[in-house]
Amino acid sequence: MSEKFTEQARILSQTEIAPDIFSLWIQTEHMAACAKAGQFLSLYCDDGSRLLPRPISICEIDREKAALRMVYRIAGKGTAEFAAKKAGDQLRVTGPLGNGFPLKEKKAFLIGGGIGVPPMLELSKQLSCEKQIILGYRDSHLFLLDEFRKQGEVYVATEDGSAGTKGNVLDAIRENGLAADIVYACGPAPMLRALKAFAAEQGMECWISMEERMACGIGACLACVCRSKEVDGHTNVHNKRICKEGPVFDAREVEL
Repeated sequence: MSEKFTEQARILSQTEIAPDIFSLWIQTEHMAACAKAGQFLSLYCDDGSRLLPRPISICEIDREKAALRMVYRIAGKGTAEFAAKKAGDQLRVTGPLGNGFPLKEKKAFLIGGGIGVPPMLELSKQLSCEKQIILGYRDSHLFLLDEFRKQGEVYVATEDGSAGTKGNVLDAIRENGLAADIVYACGPAPMLRALKAFAAEQGMECWISMEERMACGIGACLACVCRSKEVDGHTNVHNKRICKEGPVFDAREVEL
């Protein structure tokens, strides 16, 4: 894991790209230089009554401009506060946190579901292998689709059938007869559970980024543990801290 920093980052831009989905670019002094695809940032509210930071995945990295992009959904008062900020405002940020995706030279599926779509964009830019991008949405609000199409062949699944395959990402894979050697995925637990089983059946390597509520974001509080195959050296039980050992795991290491 790379070194982490806490900074007063300057907001470069913020736009609503779908209902309650916001794209936020921040300029940082140090974080953009060492961030990796799959890592996340902890954002702090100005309101002192909300002490805990909000973890948000990194969507894009611009090292030349020392900038990071996050795409997030308003989920409560904290993210609503972030959404009200404008270019030029300050935002206290700690990061980059967690472990990112390994970059391997194998024919790959890049799979994102819901708010798990944004972290796959930077990964799609960094992978130089043949890749097929499968994105799952609730409806026709296909945020980030144009950006993904610049990186490879994109297949879409929507729950209501308003775009692409009606159903989930696995339905899109089967409907289009897709095949690969490795899976990279981020999204809700049911999707990751299904992809883990699918990868095992197909004999594919599978790396998943797990979504979980976090408190400290640095591994101290044990609020975001998941069940693991091996005993964790920190707790001496079958646990992994998603914020510290994750959020990216070899799917074989964790139980979903």
